Amino acid sequence: MYFVTVCTQNRANLLADVETVGADPCVRPNTAGLMVERVLNKLCSKYQNIKIDCYCIMPNHIHFILFIHTDASTGGHMGPPLQEMVQWLKTQTTNEYIKLVKNGVLKPFDKHVWQRSFYEHVIRNENDLYETRRYIEGNPVNWIKDKYYG
Repeated sequence: MYFVTVCTQNRANLLADVETVGADPCVRPNTAGLMVERVLNKLCSKYQNIKIDCYCIMPNHIHFILFIHTDASTGGHMGPPLQEMVQWLKTQTTNEYIKLVKNGVLKPFDKHVWQRSFYEHVIRNENDLYETRRYIEGNPVNWIKDKYYG
């Protein structure tokens, strides 16, 4: 299991809008964020040995937990490495973003949609999984505390 975070280039707020509902911020994926969500869900069709456990689309990044099924005989995971899967996600979403810009649906981005790398954390046990899920689910409420907020 991996906890993955992929950030937009220069932390540009491309993927979601923030509204205040009562005292709490409400993060809602915009057109670009909904497109990223669709492509993220296609990842499981492209790489059939994986499952997306949960995810969150924020204005300038996405978080998700990815289960990669293992080969019982070797203990290693089957199929392509995580880096290849994340690169596929970035390539597909960038191509879709470009199409939406050309069709006048989205504003142009500055050189790249995504940062060059990504963050990953291997989830090693049930407690780690629980805490990571809690972090992802609580991320929208904590957006106003983010140093890139606003």
